[in-house]
Parts: sequence; C-alpha cells; structure tokens
Amino acid sequence: MLVTPIGMLRTPHTQREHTPIQATANLAEEGVAEIDARFAAALDGLSAFSHAWLLTWLGDDPPTPLDSLHQRPFLRQDGPPLGVFAMRGPRRPVPIGLSLVEVVDVGDTRLRFRGVDMVDGTPLLDIKPFFPAADQPRSPVRAGWFDEVDVPEGATPASLRAAPAEDDGRP
Repeated sequence: MLVTPIGMLRTPHTQREHTPIQATANLAEEGVAEIDARFAAALDGLSAFSHAWLLTWLGDDPPTPLDSLHQRPFLRQDGPPLGVFAMRGPRRPVPIGLSLVEVVDVGDTRLRFRGVDMVDGTPLLDIKPFFPAADQPRSPVRAGWFDEVDVPEGATPASLRAAPAEDDGRP
C-alpha cells in the first residue's frame, strides 16, 4: 500500500520532545497546512467549519518493534506500561496522528489552524471536517486512564518528564 501525503504542516516546533502532546493543550498556537496544489480544490467548503481533523504521518522513526507494544504514558509516568492502542503517542505500529484543530482561515492551498501538536514538516495525509453528530458519541464516554490525569496547557514530553512526581504522603 502506498500513501501519498496531500501536504505538509508548518509549525514553530522542530523537536518532538518540545512539541505539545495534544492539540487541546495548545489551543492558542497557530500552524499552517500547506496543501499540494493538485489537491487545492478539495479545500472548497472547509472554511464553513469551525474545526477539522488532521490525519498525519508520524513515522520519522523506525517502526515500533513488537517488544515495544507496551509503553509508559507521558501523562502517567509512575503508572504501569500500557499497550500502545490505549495511548495516543507517536510510537506505534502504524504511526498515524490525529489532531482536532480549530480552522482559522482557508486559502487556495493553505489551511491556517489553532491547536498545534505536531512537529514542523509533518506530512499531512488527510483533512476531515468535524461533524458533532458523527464525532461525539451519543452514549456515556469512558476515557480509561485519561480520566485519572490532567493535560496541562502546553505540556510536552520534555516538560512532563521534568515534572516532579506528586508526594503521596508515604515515607
């Protein structure tokens, strides 16, 4: 299977370690999706939406080996390792990223957005408009271990590794 990116993302971030871990933890920062001119017509109508999903390729690294399918989440470093399908990090068997961003402006071959959680030069695979009736579950939502953690504004892998563990009162 061959997948051809439709464009490239431009952001202020050059290192994954210092890039916010979730778009919702970095709502003020803007980025730009530069769309290949061959796909420019596909942007027609997108400006009517307030939000869109960006699907990206996070595969700069070698494929995740089978012995690395359990990892410790940045947001819960003192907890047990989890399977990568219970996490949202970039180290996965097929490293596809998914970011819900706010649409700021749509030009001929550009999409300006808020909610940057990607490194500059990240290949863009697709854009899909956010559609609440389809994108928000109608039944109660459980978010697994995410229900137990906070995502601080601007959190990056480096800042989370540097954060001191909370004192649980034990000697």
